[in-house]
Amino acid sequence: MSDSREYDVIIWGASSFTGRLVAEFYLNTYGLDGELKWAMAGRNQAKLEEVRAELGNTDVPILIGNSHDAASLKELVSKTKVICTTVGPYALYGSELVAACVEAGTDYCDLAGETQWIRRMIDQHHERAQETGARIVHCCGFDSIPSDMGTYFIQKKAKELKGEYAKAVKVRVKSMKGGASGGTIASINNVLAEVAEDKALFKLLNNPYTLNPRDAMTGDDKPDLRSVKFDEDADSFMMPFIMAAINTRVVRRSHALAGFPYGKDFTYDETMMTGKGLSGRMKGFGGLLGLAAMLGGKPGGLYKKLTAKFLPAPGEGPSKSEREAGFWKYLVIAKMRDGSLLKGFVSGDRDPGYGSTSKMLGEAAACLALDKDKTPELKGMLTPSTALGDALLERLQQKAGLKFEVRS
Repeated sequence: MSDSREYDVIIWGASSFTGRLVAEFYLNTYGLDGELKWAMAGRNQAKLEEVRAELGNTDVPILIGNSHDAASLKELVSKTKVICTTVGPYALYGSELVAACVEAGTDYCDLAGETQWIRRMIDQHHERAQETGARIVHCCGFDSIPSDMGTYFIQKKAKELKGEYAKAVKVRVKSMKGGASGGTIASINNVLAEVAEDKALFKLLNNPYTLNPRDAMTGDDKPDLRSVKFDEDADSFMMPFIMAAINTRVVRRSHALAGFPYGKDFTYDETMMTGKGLSGRMKGFGGLLGLAAMLGGKPGGLYKKLTAKFLPAPGEGPSKSEREAGFWKYLVIAKMRDGSLLKGFVSGDRDPGYGSTSKMLGEAAACLALDKDKTPELKGMLTPSTALGDALLERLQQKAGLKFEVRS
């Protein structure tokens, strides 16, 4: 890819709710005349001009494209080092854009949490992306940067403090204010719709190694938690965490792409803490029933009516004050081979679905564009940690409001 491209990052879907937040974050963090040259893009000129007016800067560049027109996308991706896209569900609107980036050797990042679509993109494009030098990095928001980079961080600390990598890592969602985005809900609905039509897909998605290279889809990991249980290491009852279905697969793909540095017997799991005692147990069962009602429903009828009433729609989101009042915190537990534990935390200073996600995505794109000499040399269909490593870890803490810390 040539360094002479007009832009460092193009935000595709800048008129979406999250796209607007990324654009606002860039304007406030980098301005227009700083180190990062960026532009907004989408299919609707009027909506993009509306976003530009809301930003209060009429100099923000605007580009027009069509997500289902190969020629239009080819022209768009040839103008930039990185495409940063918020347009989902990605299974419906993202495939042509990924293909265009792969062929042009253009780096790419998104907010996809659609495991079945990411698997298809890996199968279709990994080898070609390695040839063209493109780095395609899915899951650069709340799913799955905290999990992937949290594991990367705690393993670095394990090596530094204990002289070896941990045999197992567990992530426990400790606290959270603010929910999933409308786009995430739409993506879940799309996955449910695909699974309802394809029994083989259901089997694939239940494999803990869904996203691993095809020759490395077995190991010691167990299926995702589907009940309530007590975890002595976290001193809390656990319930399933809805994002674990994608986060766990991303972490395991990272380990495989990195060459299994933690050992072929390394395991990873992720759940949500509900507290101790009877109240913790009952909270867990209540949450379990809620998840069962949501994921057991069909994407239509009563299920569709309930999600439409109680959950945000794509393009909608919380107010600025609600985003700023939000937060999230993960407990990360590394279990060493001698049985000892190393514990740490990963946390964010905004609501997970929008405020924190938009900053994580923005910094992932900036890292792809500006830090190529500081990042791993891998190409192809990657993950946040295998594509960006220490450089992203630094950016997330300096600019995106994340904290990575080891408990003393």
